[in-house]
Amino acid sequence: MPPEARAGAGVIGRVLERIGWRMGLLFAAILLPLWGFAELGEEVHEAESFVFDEPILLRAKAASGPWLDHAFLAISWAGYQGVIILDVVLVGVLLARRRWREATFAGVALLGSALLNLTTKQLFARARPTLWESISPQDTFSFPSGHAMGSMTFVVVLVLLAWGSRWRWPVLLLAGAFALAVGVSRIYLGVHYPSDILGGWAASIAWVVGIYAAVFRGARRPWKTLQVEPAAR
Repeated sequence: MPPEARAGAGVIGRVLERIGWRMGLLFAAILLPLWGFAELGEEVHEAESFVFDEPILLRAKAASGPWLDHAFLAISWAGYQGVIILDVVLVGVLLARRRWREATFAGVALLGSALLNLTTKQLFARARPTLWESISPQDTFSFPSGHAMGSMTFVVVLVLLAWGSRWRWPVLLLAGAFALAVGVSRIYLGVHYPSDILGGWAASIAWVVGIYAAVFRGARRPWKTLQVEPAAR
């Protein structure tokens, strides 16, 4: 093979290797959460109980106290009303900066997640836990958790947008801790089973990563434009 052909084949091979690794990660980040959600959803649909649901709820109730009540009520508020405010602010900032692709990704992921949650709640129609009377009662269906799904959706959107910057690890750690705290708050308040939280997290991760893969396909990345190298002369 001529040297030019070997060099060209090497470049193509490196590009495919890089894209293949990236696509493999995206593939896993979509399929694994989808598989987890499907497993949880199947059990919920068949009205099967999870062995870990009630024990975790009862442990949370045993740890309850006045200051924890106030703390988790505040976290729960932040995980729903607060997240809605943050969603609007994030999309507004992206639009103001004329980052159309990033704004499209965030808007579709955030709004679509909310609609997906409403739809799946009606589909599974799971009743809320009734082990005790909650200090923050809810009258909607339980699976998957809207708080868990909404907060995790915001977190994954933020992490993916920040991933190419020096802020990616601080964003990942802080935002991830926030999503975890929101999930724990819903269990502590007795308005969700732990499986509701896991279902919300799994559905949101699969949804956001799928939207990311569609919007930033190929060589595109957040905050960057697709650059085409000039043909060699």
